[in-house]
Amino acid sequence: MTDRTAPVAHKINALMQARWSPRAFTGAPVTAAQEATLLEAARWAASCFNEQPWVFITARKADEPEAFAKLVSVLSVNNQSWAPQAGLLMIGFHRTTFAANGAANAVAMYDLGQAVAQMALQAVELGLGSHQMRGFDLERARSELGVPERHEPVVAIAFGTVGAPSLLPEKLAEREVAPRVRKPISDFAHLGQYGVPVKL
Repeated sequence: MTDRTAPVAHKINALMQARWSPRAFTGAPVTAAQEATLLEAARWAASCFNEQPWVFITARKADEPEAFAKLVSVLSVNNQSWAPQAGLLMIGFHRTTFAANGAANAVAMYDLGQAVAQMALQAVELGLGSHQMRGFDLERARSELGVPERHEPVVAIAFGTVGAPSLLPEKLAEREVAPRVRKPISDFAHLGQYGVPVKL
């Protein structure tokens, strides 16, 4: 396998450096214990007023094949070409209002993102890969997964044992080994006001 460790400009946590978004999975099972650990990581993410506005519909391929097939069915055609080889799929929703007073929660999607990010890092520690997707049918996810009103689907996530790029269609295999690149910090961090470069 090609080394996918991030070529960082400044030292960061090893889990962050090792996290990437593979599409090639071996089909090996993700266990109930591993899923529980991932969800525990999500559980302890920060959220506004400790609202924890995330909801995950999950299914393990080996243990819950019918539920897994339902989640696969709402994915885009492109994502259906590789995601079924993951051991675990999730669809992440956020609750759009605060439970206490019904007021709109403007940062609920942000909080869901924090929960997913923690699961992605936890997956690395478990020896798993993860890939987050927006390519799925949002309307079908709403209607077919039984999620209550005032919940919005945001992300599908595949977790599993990372496999060789040769498991993928050719164009996806090329992306699997492409160099990892990011914008420099100077492109997005500004000192005091926009357009003033940070001093690092």
